[in-house]
Amino acid sequence: MDIDRDEIIRLTEEYGGQWGINHTRRLLHLISLIGADQRYNTDATWVAAYLHDWGGYSPWRQEGVHHAARSKEVAADFLVERAYPGDFAALVLECIEFHHDPDPGRSIEAILLCDADMLDFLGVVGVLRDFSKNPRDLRKGFETVQRRRAALPDSLILEKSKEIAVQRVSQMDELLATFEADTFGCF
Repeated sequence: MDIDRDEIIRLTEEYGGQWGINHTRRLLHLISLIGADQRYNTDATWVAAYLHDWGGYSPWRQEGVHHAARSKEVAADFLVERAYPGDFAALVLECIEFHHDPDPGRSIEAILLCDADMLDFLGVVGVLRDFSKNPRDLRKGFETVQRRRAALPDSLILEKSKEIAVQRVSQMDELLATFEADTFGCF
């Protein structure tokens, strides 16, 4: 199968900016770590990682439609236009549709993308990511980080993901404790 990786990378960067391309690169690195002992379709996972947030980017974002559902729609059109085989496209679309919906009954490819996406919300990157979305309301960023810190580790499926989460949660705890101390709780 011929995958035009250059086109997919270019479009992801064009529509998602530096955030989109760097988020995808982090996910692929995480997938290589947590999937090291797994047998999976690396091409499908690669394509899904690049396309998984397209529905959240302009020009496709739609108010009231979750970006995962919208991303699946956009990716389906993209895959059909480029004549990707049906079984390959179905696997990519499963990964995209469920990248925020952990379920051990899904394909290993979908589990890898979902776990990697959750891990990207943990650790220092996760903290900075949520704080950057709320630069004038640090309390909101702090509370968002606390919710993710509490919920995401228990949602991870793969053991390797859970091991990485332990390290990242420890980093978060240390960073947040320092933040609280340095701000005297006034944030």
